Amino acid sequence: MTIRMGLREANQKFSEAMKAVKAGADIVLTERGKAIAVIRRLREGSDPEEIVERLRTMGNLRAATAAGPMPPWKPKVIQGAAMAVTVQKARDER
Repeated sequence: MTIRMGLREANQKFSEAMKAVKAGADIVLTERGKAIAVIRRLREGSDPEEIVERLRTMGNLRAATAAGPMPPWKPKVIQGAAMAVTVQKARDER
């Protein structure tokens, strides 16, 4: 069985999606109607460490640089008008 879910819905119903995966369903994640990823149950006998290493080797996964909590996040300072001003200007131009 295959279930299609938008990213927002998958985020809001993550535990329900995982129950479906455990039951054997594949979850196709979509963004604006376009499929971008699939979540499926690991095959029996699959070694999770081997899968993680394969994903790292392919460049799809990056290991944490340090153990423990993430360092505090600081927003990047950008030049130009605030996003709200830019969005309002774009709306006014319509």
